[in-house]
Amino acid sequence: MRKQRLGRTGLEVSEIVFGGGWVGGILIDKDDDTRRAAVKRALDAGINWIDTAPAYGNGKSEEALGWLLPEQDIAPHLSTKVAVDLSGLDDCRGQVERSLADSLSRLRRKRVDLLFLHTQIGTETGDGKVGVGDVLAKGGVADALDAVRESGLVGAIGITALGDTPAVCEVLASGRFDAAQVYYNLLNPSAGRAMPPAWTGQDLGGIIDTCKDNDVGVMNIRTLAAGVIATDTRTGREVPLTPGFELAEEERKAHAAFDAMGLEYGTRPQTAIRFSLSDPGIDCVAVGLAEFRHLEEAITAAEMGPLPQAAMATLEGLYANDFGRI
Repeated sequence: MRKQRLGRTGLEVSEIVFGGGWVGGILIDKDDDTRRAAVKRALDAGINWIDTAPAYGNGKSEEALGWLLPEQDIAPHLSTKVAVDLSGLDDCRGQVERSLADSLSRLRRKRVDLLFLHTQIGTETGDGKVGVGDVLAKGGVADALDAVRESGLVGAIGITALGDTPAVCEVLASGRFDAAQVYYNLLNPSAGRAMPPAWTGQDLGGIIDTCKDNDVGVMNIRTLAAGVIATDTRTGREVPLTPGFELAEEERKAHAAFDAMGLEYGTRPQTAIRFSLSDPGIDCVAVGLAEFRHLEEAITAAEMGPLPQAAMATLEGLYANDFGRI
């Protein structure tokens, strides 16, 4: 498994990250033997980062890692998250400290390598987003995260780079954060490149460039678009993270992509993972897992490497006509 430097965190991380989230759900929904086998196989394959959060299964993902990881011979890097209550921003530090303490208790650890702010970022606070001012102001969210980093409870701090794109870029350019989770996939790669006029979707343009300009590590999330790219089977967990997300439209685009490319470059999830590995601005790719076989597919995709130019050219044509809509 290839390793890359994760920005100024100093961590050398595997290009595949074991996603412990709710959308995949393997750490939440599966039996103990399956969870144990998945974690062991991932570590044996060289995956050295597991990502989780308090919200994943209402703590079940963290709790599972709390008993699974001490059984392993290899200790992976571990990240978790904190979401802030917008009605209590006068107590940012208390919110962060309490959430992290609960996470560490469930994880049975004294520290984590990375703590992400898991609240979307807006120009102003409201509508579920925390404003740039409340993130960067004295006594704000960044200061609260700095405090737990300085206490030694976390090694580095980051953000989930979602919300209003200009506001996200302003926070990333502030120099306050070490890493970012970035939405990027073969249906919406706008965080890493300019999209043609016909393409539709939230424009996340500039996010990866801003990360690279400020030595912020990039972890790719939603690589499989909540499973839409990977399979036609729906689970009810296809939760949108970007405005204007319509499941039927995402399915249309995914079908158009694989009608054009076929399975020449691997299975649908392997093709999607290889697409993300093709972007030099991405340091690692988080893969949500629902079944043990999904882990094997991710490992194989990493072995296959980035997509060839022929596949990328096919996708360029699809972006130009919005996946056949025009």
